[in-house]
Amino acid sequence: MKIKKGDTVLIIAGKDRGKKGKILHVFSKDEKVSVEGANLLKKHISPQKQKQQQKGKKQGQIVEFPAPIHVSNVKLFCAKCNKATRVIAKEGKRACKKCNQKI
Repeated sequence: MKIKKGDTVLIIAGKDRGKKGKILHVFSKDEKVSVEGANLLKKHISPQKQKQQQKGKKQGQIVEFPAPIHVSNVKLFCAKCNKATRVIAKEGKRACKKCNQKI
């Protein structure tokens, strides 16, 4: 995979199309990436018996987290030319296909 953790990407397909975000986690086996602030899902967590008791009331919570997106639905965003681009190998390093600058 040519996209790595910490890269800025543009989402090109799905409900969050057009959003930019930073890669939080890469799942190389499944070819998926987790993007900050995109494809958010809500998970309801039930209360723990002893940890979350306050004055006899049990409290649960709702947690939002970014679900993985397939790598084909994101494109690397080049900050130098300010466009979404593909990645090429140049002198053993990754570079922008449009402006040939190292990423």
